[in-house]
Amino acid sequence: MVRSGEEPRPAGRATNGTGPARLRELFLQGEPVEAGVRTPILNSWRRSRSLGLSPDTSDLPYREDFDPGGRIVRAALPVLDRLQATFAGSQVNISVADANGTVLLRRFGDPAMTRSLPAIQVVPGFVFAEQVAGTNGIGLALAERQLIRVYGAEHFAERSQQSACVALPVRDPLSGCIEGVLCLGYPRGLERPALGVAIRRAAEDIERRLLGQSSARERALLRTYLDTGAGTAGSRCGVALDALANEFRPRDQAILREKAAELISAAQLGAAEVTLPDGRRVTLVSRPVTSGSSVRGVAIEAVLSGSPAGEPPAIPHQMDELPGLTTLAVPLSVTPALTVPSGHVAASAGPVVTPEGDGGTDGGTPWAPVEPDPAVGPAAPVIGPSTPAADHSEAVFPARGLVMLGEPQVGAYALAARRRLELLSEASSRIGTTLDVRRTAEELAETAVPGLADFVTIDLPDAVLRGEESADPLADLRRTVVHGIGEGLPFTPPGKRIDFGPTAPQLRCLSSGEAVLEPDLKAAAGWLAQDPEHTERLLAHVHSLIAVPLVARGVVLGVAGFYRAGSSFGDDDRSLAQELASRAALCIDNARRYTHERTMVLALQRRLLPHGLPDQDAVEVAHRYLPAESEVGGDWYDVIPLSGARVGLLVGDVVGHGMLSAATMGRLRTAARSFAELDFPPEEVLTHLDNLVGRLDRDDPDGKGAGVIGATCLYAVYDPTVQRCLMARAGHPPPALVRPDGTVTYPDLPAGPPLGLGGLPFDAVEVDLPAGSQLVLYTDGLIEDRHRDVDLVLEQLREALAHPERAPEETCQAILDTVAPAHPHDDIALLCARVQALEPDRIATWELSADPALVGEVRASAMRWLSDRGLDETAFAAELILSELITNAIRHGAGPIRVRLLYGRTLICEVCDASNTAPHLRRAASTDEGGRGLFLVAQLSQSWGTRYLPEGKVIWAECGLDAA
Repeated sequence: MVRSGEEPRPAGRATNGTGPARLRELFLQGEPVEAGVRTPILNSWRRSRSLGLSPDTSDLPYREDFDPGGRIVRAALPVLDRLQATFAGSQVNISVADANGTVLLRRFGDPAMTRSLPAIQVVPGFVFAEQVAGTNGIGLALAERQLIRVYGAEHFAERSQQSACVALPVRDPLSGCIEGVLCLGYPRGLERPALGVAIRRAAEDIERRLLGQSSARERALLRTYLDTGAGTAGSRCGVALDALANEFRPRDQAILREKAAELISAAQLGAAEVTLPDGRRVTLVSRPVTSGSSVRGVAIEAVLSGSPAGEPPAIPHQMDELPGLTTLAVPLSVTPALTVPSGHVAASAGPVVTPEGDGGTDGGTPWAPVEPDPAVGPAAPVIGPSTPAADHSEAVFPARGLVMLGEPQVGAYALAARRRLELLSEASSRIGTTLDVRRTAEELAETAVPGLADFVTIDLPDAVLRGEESADPLADLRRTVVHGIGEGLPFTPPGKRIDFGPTAPQLRCLSSGEAVLEPDLKAAAGWLAQDPEHTERLLAHVHSLIAVPLVARGVVLGVAGFYRAGSSFGDDDRSLAQELASRAALCIDNARRYTHERTMVLALQRRLLPHGLPDQDAVEVAHRYLPAESEVGGDWYDVIPLSGARVGLLVGDVVGHGMLSAATMGRLRTAARSFAELDFPPEEVLTHLDNLVGRLDRDDPDGKGAGVIGATCLYAVYDPTVQRCLMARAGHPPPALVRPDGTVTYPDLPAGPPLGLGGLPFDAVEVDLPAGSQLVLYTDGLIEDRHRDVDLVLEQLREALAHPERAPEETCQAILDTVAPAHPHDDIALLCARVQALEPDRIATWELSADPALVGEVRASAMRWLSDRGLDETAFAAELILSELITNAIRHGAGPIRVRLLYGRTLICEVCDASNTAPHLRRAASTDEGGRGLFLVAQLSQSWGTRYLPEGKVIWAECGLDAA
């Protein structure tokens, strides 16, 4: 039994196939090395270390009592001779070990190798079990029970660092047990894909020869069965399946053989009645047979239930176990028998393998008919319906005909069934490991080669690759995967459009929804006609084809083509291909649906994030958003211009993934921006968001409250006039602060609870930020990863940020290149802001008492200040705005009053007083004497509003520099 095994992943191999030498050294020093080492190798290293093995040990146990003529040796000798001829002149060494890891045979491509290699690599008898030799091909193949490759430093022992090998267990085809290991060793730079193909085929040859050895025992059983004198007369109800094959259609024969195989495999003695689809009843009777060489087996005989009405054959209700297969439920002396020629018996029982296992001329099957045995005598005529009936009073059963004996047919069915089960089991574990459409298609091809086919092609519509349903899959196919045991074949390469002709098997299977079998492509006119030039080139490499549609949940996803280069496919192969394709199609459809949903979520997420940066003077900003590889989360960022030339920097993360998280992110970002634009301080913004999240959970339509509890947020407000930043966070990672001298710190901000818990306060901290400093805000996807320590990541972030000369764009890219995980499991939102200061000559401040007479003086002084800076065109609007705001403050507010002008991209006029009374814009009636001041301010300015202070308020208005 040859399993496809696990092919090595690139991550487990270093340059030139030397293996992960550095990782091995780290492992031996006790360092963690989970990443970069293939799982079987790492597991073997760990087992070797736990056994107390030393990598410096060069001696291995030697067994003098190994069997040089056992089953595995007899089966492997001619196969190894062929391998030696195949690799003649090369540095490949070939070995066969038993199931305990003891090397039994050695062969060398270059005989001169025996003079340069140490004894343990030349002389049979040395034990390479993992328990004593550490990680090596033979020992690991026995431990993992599959094909294994070991490269250079992947070996545990120092002695093998310059070598590589591929090893494969060899199984008894009937029992499935491992009989030994076939191993090909070679210098580490000699790695070739053909070695994997060669070792698989050689192991199959050895297994066929093991099956032939088993069949020799079955022939001894057959001779014993005939030599028991199985009578020459019987009831007219007896039937020999080979002689009266017309009595049973192929489907009926298959049913009887399947039931007979069950009886033999169960090692039971008794009888069972089988009802055929046409209503006829056949009784299967089992009887033990023991050959002269003590080989024990079971013979299954068929009896037509044709006894007179009211006298059915006696069928035991209890199927007695056969202890040692030596007792009989019905004595042979009272059981009429049927004489069947040996050639006919072989035909009915199925072909039998020759001792060498070479039966057949096509190379595809090990079975061959048994020649008549001279000891049995000439063939006697088969007794049919005209034979006189036996006396029913002398027999429990009517006469019988042999259906199956011992193991020949059971072995054939068991071998095919076991391989199919193994392939299906392998498909369950290998297909659908990711939610990527293309990778899932590749996994189907890798699973089918070489267990079912030599080459596999898979064609999918472009729409399916995008995660959509194809409107016309027959006209939208694109070659997605080409995989096989060799390269360079003239298949249409991946990426090219595929147009199948109307009679092509692929198009037929898509139209019918069923697999289409072409046993011989040379006779497949429809396949040949679609592209005569191309198909003629392919015929030199492939012989048979199964085309299978990929359909799941009623959606056509594509077509898979399974090709064989040698023997033809059969109906069983078509059923197996259909089953594999059905499983793969379901996985592809899951991946397609996931791709579609992820595309929609990602589109929504990006749509809800800022599309550009607002104009402002306080900070120079760069940002990045990197979605998770698997599911898109709910991370966001925002830059919010505030009154007084300030700017708000916001980063948040909604716990969870998918459409709900993205939609919730949009709601929270909109709400956070609204709260910020109301000029609430950071701690109040977080309080309002906390209340909002609590309401969203309570309004959950499912009533489960599983919506968005756990959202986190960090909000910072920077004021360039005083170069200070006020920050608060709700369960969010702290920001990084880069000083102009390159010092990187993480401000000690109170963490605060995540949004949605409710009832707990948030605290804000004010930090000095001199001009040129950088403030870096990020979500936890940047630093939290199950394979990395957070403290180490924060140190990496510190090193990446210790370059204050970098622009924010360069800083963002450096962080993603050096700190972000290669395969992020969570979204990453990143915001880098280099703060700037508003120069003192762009700020003007006046303080006055609540005296209307002082309004004119302040207004005149402000006009001179504006004129000195060339803002004469703006002066008129600014003069009116200041007059109205100062007058309102004197009339409706409380002293002292402070006036401030800020000159940046716009001109900002601010009037501060000690009153908390807020002004309201209203429409004044024609008879009102007042109420038009704020209306005038609103008309002359781009925007205006109120900002509350711990004591008092600020009324501000912003007007453009061309406001006149």
